[in-house]
Amino acid sequence: MITVQEADHIISAQQWRHGMTVVPLLQAYGRVLAETIVADRDIPPYHRVAMDGIAIRWCDYDNGCRSFYISGTVGAGATTTAPPAENTCLEIMTGAALPPGTDTVIPYEQVIINNGIAEIKQNSVTKGQNIHTKGRDKKSGDLLIPSGTKIGPSEISVAAAVGKTQLLVVQHPRIAIFSSGNELVDVGATPLPYQIRRSNSYAIHTCLQEIGIHAEMGHLPDDLAMIKEMLQKAIEDFDVIVLSGGISMGKYDFIPQALAEISVKCLFHKVKQRPGKPIWFGTFGQNGVVFALPGNPVSTFLCLIRYTMPWLETAMKLPPKQVRFALLDGDWAFEPALQYFLPVRVKQDKMGTIWASPLKTNGSGDFASLLEGDGFLELPAEQSTFKKGDAFRIWLYR
Repeated sequence: MITVQEADHIISAQQWRHGMTVVPLLQAYGRVLAETIVADRDIPPYHRVAMDGIAIRWCDYDNGCRSFYISGTVGAGATTTAPPAENTCLEIMTGAALPPGTDTVIPYEQVIINNGIAEIKQNSVTKGQNIHTKGRDKKSGDLLIPSGTKIGPSEISVAAAVGKTQLLVVQHPRIAIFSSGNELVDVGATPLPYQIRRSNSYAIHTCLQEIGIHAEMGHLPDDLAMIKEMLQKAIEDFDVIVLSGGISMGKYDFIPQALAEISVKCLFHKVKQRPGKPIWFGTFGQNGVVFALPGNPVSTFLCLIRYTMPWLETAMKLPPKQVRFALLDGDWAFEPALQYFLPVRVKQDKMGTIWASPLKTNGSGDFASLLEGDGFLELPAEQSTFKKGDAFRIWLYR
């Protein structure tokens, strides 16, 4: 067996060489941009009026005029080419282009309008006020979004504003998820007394959905020949394979043998940790990787968020997540010389400190305990006793 730190090093050394693909703008959310987005024109592209009110010539106000004849109205999206005459104004709406000849906007709240005359009741008026000048935010050709940015709502908005109907993004790996074991039946089936429904693969699929990946799902029976056939097809069609179960010491745990016989290279099998000790990791072809996770639900889930998801996020060029720590909210003891991932519920105090309270569970098969918790506190293998207030890395899933 190897240590958790050694497993980390081996997994992170397998860098997936991604490609690029073009997607429609509305399908780009959550992807990583593989091009730069620049301004196709000045932002704003014209002198944009920032408040509803009247547009005047500052020189008229400066010369003492306070009552202006309203010569017209300009809405957003409309144009006017005729500058107002002396001591006249135009009613103007937010978002409209500032009419030629005017240079100052007085909001409605600061004027009184009667019989087509706008009287300014505000004593201090500044030349150029309430105008968002052309190019003030960005100039044509300026960089707006650099390559490598994770695309969120604001990036979608900016891309739409510069006319990008589609975007070049980092290509996602093609992923297949396989559950294994004759005891597993489909979710919609009625299990016999000695059977259970498949659930691990659904948890894996959902975690992948959270980072924008749609994966294919399949099931492997406890039959070596069929496992080899199905996995051979998978390594031809997919970049990443995530397996659940079939990798421990049982007589029907054929997956390590099947992977070896189809030339998938094992980089490690078993890690000094609990839960999830039997985890298997290997590579195939020029770029492919296999994560074979233990079948017990809590073990599957822990290994997924501890190893598989961080690797995938790096492979997809997603921004690295902040390493989080939490304080243990109670003494704890764990004797075996294994890295222990303690199921915990978390709370945050008024200072922003995260406290992790240990959960009592019935072992790695107790998948219902995941509903009670928020994450796993990673306790180092070289310790056996852990005190309240000690800080450890936490792997949150909620």
